[in-house]
Amino acid sequence: MFENISPLTADPILGLMAEFRDDKREMKIDLGVGVYRDDQGNTPIMQAVKEAEKQKLEIESTKSYIGPNGSERYNKFIQNMTLGSNHVVIKDQRIATIQTPGGCGALKIGAELIKKVKGSSRVWVSSPTWANHIPLLGGAGLKINDYDYYCPKTKRIDKSKMFETLEKASDGDIILVHGCCHNPSGVDLDEEDWNNLTELLMRKNLIPFIDLAYQGLGDGLEEDVKGIRKLLSSIPEALVACSYSKNFGLYRERTGGLHVILSSAHTTNAISGQLGSIARGIYSMPPAHGALLVEQILGDNYLTSIWAGELNEMRNRILDLRMKLALKLSEATNLDFNFITNQKGMFSFLGISKEQINTLKNKHAIYMVDSSRINIAGLNSNNLEFFVKGIKAVV
Repeated sequence: MFENISPLTADPILGLMAEFRDDKREMKIDLGVGVYRDDQGNTPIMQAVKEAEKQKLEIESTKSYIGPNGSERYNKFIQNMTLGSNHVVIKDQRIATIQTPGGCGALKIGAELIKKVKGSSRVWVSSPTWANHIPLLGGAGLKINDYDYYCPKTKRIDKSKMFETLEKASDGDIILVHGCCHNPSGVDLDEEDWNNLTELLMRKNLIPFIDLAYQGLGDGLEEDVKGIRKLLSSIPEALVACSYSKNFGLYRERTGGLHVILSSAHTTNAISGQLGSIARGIYSMPPAHGALLVEQILGDNYLTSIWAGELNEMRNRILDLRMKLALKLSEATNLDFNFITNQKGMFSFLGISKEQINTLKNKHAIYMVDSSRINIAGLNSNNLEFFVKGIKAVV
């Protein structure tokens, strides 16, 4: 049965990770993989997480299943984190939430729900978007279109083209939107963009599917969701996929959730049942450990305070790196790299060619994906000058 299976082309990021691992050069930089790193190049366990684990070790009494929809307490906490406890959607009980294995699990469950209730629907994704959006959504049988977003020339959103493209969407189409810290470009919607997007979605009866993977790493925990909260106070139906890999540092624990916003509270229980049924048919039950830690942290004012402070330090470190990188690159190359300071979160496009990227890898041991997307958090005080010298050599 398996004799004629051909090997797949390596995933660009996973393949880059393998190349970096096998590189024997003493000084090398990996800016491909999307994980936060501190100034020592480590991906640390947050202190709030360690404390929550200690507490759970003492009080946890079972390892039994938690059910396909996950922990109700966890689901309530992440609803409040995404929307705010006083949001009209929560007050009106027009939200169904399921605990998922990371943001990928949330996107997959959302895609399968769309397919189940709408059939072969069309989803519009930004150009560019996170590469895994395509198999996660397309794998559910949804048709993928893209809409203009990032302009390489201006290093900004091409707003006129973006909205011009979205005008082509049809009644009931799904629009995938990055909630904050756009991956891979780092270029986010501003308040006016969110207002214009809300108007377009309502006028054309389009359904937003928001991917919120970096809350707290852009402008702040509350600031990063202002646009989303305002949009969801006006839009009758929406989906929001959340990941807690980055803002809680729980990468390997696979911790996420999917919110489904409904036009009426009378369908909430029915949608919750559908979500659980879909999960049951894919992975049965979600992993519990990461969600229990998030639940423990958000349910304890002291731990919440520690966690929020740590997250603030992470965000400020990224902002500081952006400022230093833009300044040093501009001084070294006599080119304008100030666009880096206007972008949000962990990622930026450098705007260099594939040939230059290959030279950086082969001659300077600097690794990034072919699009020139770099993980800003992969830089630190020990490798920043090395990186700048490499860029200066190829531009």
